[in-house]
Amino acid sequence: MNHTQISEKLAALPGMSLRVEQITHQVDGCIQCGTCSASCPNLDFMDMTPRRMWRYLLAGRVEKVFASHTFTLCSSCYVCTLRCPRGLPLTDAMAGLKQVAFALKLEPFRRSRLFYDAFMENIRQYGRVREMEMMTRYFLALKHPLIPLGYASMGTRLLKKNKLHPRLPSRGPGKLAHLFEQAHRQED
Repeated sequence: MNHTQISEKLAALPGMSLRVEQITHQVDGCIQCGTCSASCPNLDFMDMTPRRMWRYLLAGRVEKVFASHTFTLCSSCYVCTLRCPRGLPLTDAMAGLKQVAFALKLEPFRRSRLFYDAFMENIRQYGRVREMEMMTRYFLALKHPLIPLGYASMGTRLLKKNKLHPRLPSRGPGKLAHLFEQAHRQED
């Protein structure tokens, strides 16, 4: 995704441009010491170090940030935030970047967004995760019939060990629907 496409998407959603500015302000005090990168348990799976990502963000190179999967691999363990010598809210900034990427509906993060949507809908409806139904919703949203086949052997093993409990979907209002509605009102 190039700079123009990111800029156009950000311009179309002014709230997201403001959010990127807020995130940049959160990491303004970064001294590029690399403690966040050295502390990250997921560093080996990232395509760019967190330190480099903060540098790109501070330099206004948001296209480089959103071309990376680094922020989506953050597990919110808060180790970087706890060890940062400047006390910067790095985990919160990572979460903010995830929110922006999902709101912009950037293609590289489509699968993550669809999984998140299926997960949250399941929580809203039942107050807990019903794994079979959640994964069914996720696979249907992907609209790609071959992807579920890659998970078939794992699903079979989980069923054999009685770790998955297939249930028919139930109807009716969600158990946590009122909490989700209240949260949406507060966000607006």
